[in-house]
Amino acid sequence: MFPFLLVPLANQFSALNVFRYITFRAGGAIMTALVIAFLIGPRMINWLRARQGKGQPIRAEGPQRHIVEKQGTPTMGGLLILVSAVAATLLWADLTDAYVWIVLFVTLSFGLLGFADDYLKVMKRSPEGVRGRMKLVVQLAVALIAGFAVMRFEEHGLSGTVAVPFLKAVLIPLSWGFLIFAALVIVGASNAVNLTDGLDGLAIVPVMIAALAFALIAYLVGNVRFADYLQLHYVAGTGELAIFLAALLGAGLGFLWYNAPPAMVFMGDTGSLALGGALGAVAVATKHEIILAIVGGLFVMEAVSVIVQVTSYKMTGKRVFKMAPIHHHFEQLGWREPTIVIRFWIISVVLALIGLSSLKLR
Repeated sequence: MFPFLLVPLANQFSALNVFRYITFRAGGAIMTALVIAFLIGPRMINWLRARQGKGQPIRAEGPQRHIVEKQGTPTMGGLLILVSAVAATLLWADLTDAYVWIVLFVTLSFGLLGFADDYLKVMKRSPEGVRGRMKLVVQLAVALIAGFAVMRFEEHGLSGTVAVPFLKAVLIPLSWGFLIFAALVIVGASNAVNLTDGLDGLAIVPVMIAALAFALIAYLVGNVRFADYLQLHYVAGTGELAIFLAALLGAGLGFLWYNAPPAMVFMGDTGSLALGGALGAVAVATKHEIILAIVGGLFVMEAVSVIVQVTSYKMTGKRVFKMAPIHHHFEQLGWREPTIVIRFWIISVVLALIGLSSLKLR
């Protein structure tokens, strides 16, 4: 907040002009979130470890080596990401921008839901945590509110429409049906990231890659000149989301320092639900929902593997994969954890580049 309050003074003092630029403030957000994560990380991890005892419950039906290697590792590390990212966003972003508050609302609401789930599982030793149906109801309610708010602040020609990537002029009008579409994007992204969070470092790096890609998208979509040149649909105000995403990138880097194999802390549902919801909300706000399915293709792959596995088993009694989500399938094939994680990172980079290619094609 303080750096942004300097913007009015920039009109009088040329030395402060840098505070008017989103790129400068995005850099400040990255560094601020990273420093906060490094400062509070060790104390937060020790605090979580002292209060969680046995740490995150390890699924008995999961890979057996996880029971030995990961037992006792504290969870709820998503708190580290959320505190760092939100603090940096409040410090550097324009807090008069509606889209910043919409995305923060989704992020913090999903983070609170994930915290409740982790708390019940770890502190109360409840195997189910928050009931699945209740979790879905809360997610849908938050997503519908966010979708309505986005429609409320979009210009008349864009409100209630879905943009089609690679086809610059195409807008699919959904009217109030857009609320359902937006809710599916936000809730789907949240749960897909949650399913991906199963190995040390597996989820956070693809999240950072997607955040970086969407920081560029938000910056371009929110700039009338760049949007016009690239034939993108200009959405006034979304440029400030680049600040939030930059903060998310810095916080993710700080978290990765402690989540790198062997992990000192897991993000838990506190982090995974919040991060996925944040990416979904940004995609809805910037009119790039379909691009999220490409940039976040790894998350889609993980979610689809679970859907295919469950459907196949219920219909035929047979499993398509040795274990789902799909990263566990490769574990069962004998791949080592670092091999799976790094190869999935590479896939994420490739998919992000494919998604971003739609911005240049004219």
